[in-house]
Amino acid sequence: MAMSNSPAAATRSARSGGFTSRKLAPYLFLAPFVLLFIAFIVAPLVYAFYMSLYRDTLVGGRQFAGAASYIMVAGDGKFWGGVRNLVLFGIVQVPIMLCLALLFAIVLDRGQVYAKGLFRLGFFLPYAVPSVVATIIWGYLYGPTFGPFTQMAKAFNLPPPDFLSPGAMIFSLANIATWEYVGYNMVIYYAALKAIPSDLAEASQIDGASSWQFARLIQLPLLWPAILLTIIFSINGTLQLFNEPYLMRALARDVINSSYTPNLYAYSLATQNQQYGYAAAVSFVLGIVIAGASYLFTLITNRRRPVQ
Repeated sequence: MAMSNSPAAATRSARSGGFTSRKLAPYLFLAPFVLLFIAFIVAPLVYAFYMSLYRDTLVGGRQFAGAASYIMVAGDGKFWGGVRNLVLFGIVQVPIMLCLALLFAIVLDRGQVYAKGLFRLGFFLPYAVPSVVATIIWGYLYGPTFGPFTQMAKAFNLPPPDFLSPGAMIFSLANIATWEYVGYNMVIYYAALKAIPSDLAEASQIDGASSWQFARLIQLPLLWPAILLTIIFSINGTLQLFNEPYLMRALARDVINSSYTPNLYAYSLATQNQQYGYAAAVSFVLGIVIAGASYLFTLITNRRRPVQ
């Protein structure tokens, strides 16, 4: 009798083991990502927050300061001056970049351009160039003494353009960022356009709609999720601006100071003044500003979503 029940018991045991394996399989697949996320995202954030609660002094060494650093950041004119520069940068750069990316994507999608693959590659290629290299290239072009624009102006006995003046620096930095990222956003828009059914284009042609009407009334509303995504990415990227002003500072130290952007300010506090706790607090407050700006924009746009 016991032997007759052993096959059934073995079957139940195998099924139970297989069920357990199936339950554990998703967690086993997620484990590498979770471990890397904790090691490289969560742990540095926790340590940075821990550092922001302490203050390094010459006499007493490291001392617990609590929220004192965050209170100082709230009233730090240098930090908020850097935020103001970023807001001006975003107002100038983001609309121009996204409008150009959308224009290029629509033109390529309409099939009115020869060698579209070559043009797509040409638009996207600047994104493959590291931002450090791109800034060095444009720094050479902006050069007040050796730049090609200056040389051309001198050849025609014209006053050389001053791209590094206080009034032009925001536009010069915005031009670099636009050159770097317009192709990236164009690819996002182009992929979203390719997902639109071709039947809509054929129906619009039958109804007598022009290319402009089709783009404005059909393509743009369907592109809204992609546009919203690129705007959020652009806002986050704008508030994290660092490489471009850091490298351009070598050409215009009287214009770009150590607090020109919040990231540059935090870097200067940590590397030049060894104020690691205060630099960590500046970074956390900047993160709060980025999260708040992204959430506020998403909240506003969701309330005013265009009718599709």
